[in-house]
Amino acid sequence: MFSVLLTLAAFIGTVSASGCYGNVMDIPTTGASCATAQQDKLPYCGVRASERLAETDLKNMNKYKAKILAVARNKCVDGAVIAGIISRESRAGAVLINGWGDHYNAFGLMQIDKRYHKIRGAWNSEENISEGTQILIEMYSAIKKKFPRWSINELLKGAIAAYNAGPGNIRGYPEVDSRTTGHDYSNDVVARAKYYRKQGY
Repeated sequence: MFSVLLTLAAFIGTVSASGCYGNVMDIPTTGASCATAQQDKLPYCGVRASERLAETDLKNMNKYKAKILAVARNKCVDGAVIAGIISRESRAGAVLINGWGDHYNAFGLMQIDKRYHKIRGAWNSEENISEGTQILIEMYSAIKKKFPRWSINELLKGAIAAYNAGPGNIRGYPEVDSRTTGHDYSNDVVARAKYYRKQGY
């Protein structure tokens, strides 16, 4: 009985950390492209650049940590993945003007596009983060329908790419980022998410 309880506790711990949609720590990634690394004028690319970009955003990210983790629990989505998307999309809010980015087409920390979604909540609210996370879940479902043979971790990476480019632009797993911004979106987000997991997300 005691061993069963330990197993159950371990399972619950895994779900709370990883969510119900795969484990970002097990997803291979090449990290940020050199073009993305140039946001901070970094002289290097790849995973190291993603980690540096995420580290730069950490102070701002921590302002929203409680909200991110609350949404993560409610949606059963990895909080580190949510943080990775927030870092990539809005640099944890640092590049937004009154919550807006992308020429005033996208709103909030996760940059929800007003042309495709009804914006909910203040730009830095739990409600808005929840909406962005729900969109990610919908992308996961769309990718799962499109690629039913993919593993759970491949589906998560595909969903992250689709969050940026839409499921119609995801053509296959090796080329998952071929049509994303910078041709590195999911790889960069995954690398940033791994960094944030180590920071308690």
